[in-house]
Amino acid sequence: MPRVKYKDSDVALIARMMRAEAEGEGKQGMLYVGNVIVNRAQADCLDFQGLRTIPQVIYQVQGGNYSFEAVQKGNVFYNRARSAEKRLAKKTLDYWREHPGKYALWYFNPYGPCPSTWYGQPFAGQYKNHCYYEPEAGTCASVYR
Repeated sequence: MPRVKYKDSDVALIARMMRAEAEGEGKQGMLYVGNVIVNRAQADCLDFQGLRTIPQVIYQVQGGNYSFEAVQKGNVFYNRARSAEKRLAKKTLDYWREHPGKYALWYFNPYGPCPSTWYGQPFAGQYKNHCYYEPEAGTCASVYR
């Protein structure tokens, strides 16, 4: 059973997002970004209450801006999803989860050392240029399912 319900169009959308956000970090980096997207669709807590679909997560607006830089700047739309990224997206949607993105709900590239917290959320780990953050203990049990 997949981690979240999805359609073929969701696979292509998450694949484009993974590529736009982490192509320079290779397959592993793209999988971690995919983990965060799927985790947000599973989480029913914090800033992610009521988000249940991949498009809702990717096009979420917070504070007047899209949550993901690739959507804000439009580069999620520059390239079509390739079959390699679609395979990675499907893998993430179906079952794949690994540290540091395993339970992460946030990531960013600080262009320097990763802070120990980000908006009050604890640092989970780093992969190449991206820092990953999990919800504070006890605040979001649904992401740990």
